[in-house]
Amino acid sequence: MKITIIGSGNVATHMAAALKNAGHYIKQVYSPNYQNASLLAYHVKAEAIDNLQQLSSDTDLFIISIKDDAIEEVAGAIAGYQKLTVHTSGATSMQTLLNHTHNAGVFYPLQTFSKIREVNFRTVPLCIEGSDVSITAQLKELAQTISNNVYEVNSEQRRILHLSAVFACNFPNYLYYTAQKLLAQHQLDFNLLRPLILETAEKVQQQFPADVQTGPAIRNDVKTMDAHLALLKDNAELSRIYEMLSQAIIKMGTDKPSIA
Repeated sequence: MKITIIGSGNVATHMAAALKNAGHYIKQVYSPNYQNASLLAYHVKAEAIDNLQQLSSDTDLFIISIKDDAIEEVAGAIAGYQKLTVHTSGATSMQTLLNHTHNAGVFYPLQTFSKIREVNFRTVPLCIEGSDVSITAQLKELAQTISNNVYEVNSEQRRILHLSAVFACNFPNYLYYTAQKLLAQHQLDFNLLRPLILETAEKVQQQFPADVQTGPAIRNDVKTMDAHLALLKDNAELSRIYEMLSQAIIKMGTDKPSIA
């Protein structure tokens, strides 16, 4: 399949590479920053462009992989090409594309990407949605060439999925950052926590989070929690976060059905 990538960020970079490695032809890579477009284009042997008017009509698919708030403007700008157009956003409805073309879909990879770290795209859940049965089937066939985990997910489901991903990925990473700062303030190395973080992540690969929750809150260990809050007495923001999360964990423990 001939594919044009609109965007040069983290998602676009990994997806373009996966598609190229699967035997697809990346026709062009667009970015308003020519240097960024050129770098990605070089790796996938495509033409780099920095103006949407330079887009070639000799393509089968436009993949829009840019910031959510720019998707609709780009969709409108390329609608005249009348090509199958998808976006890669978890939080943006397919309707954003349907406002400009009926030949639309979504190609959303549920993973965190960075340009400096390789990801085995075969393991990435790829969530697809098409504006009709034929497009859905076409996108599913394409998705299966780069991922072993392909799911049909509609726009409403995808919004919930994206929200869940923020709770599962972005918020924990902020808490890692918070832990790193606390350690650094007392000349302690973040490496001390890495085995703990890894073990926690590995547990939920086999079990549900509620079944492996540990710590003072799930035990309702008030003495330890009070001691922790005493250490945070000069940081009102972290104290609020600690209390809020601890109360949520306590509630999770009481809501969980007991096993007779």
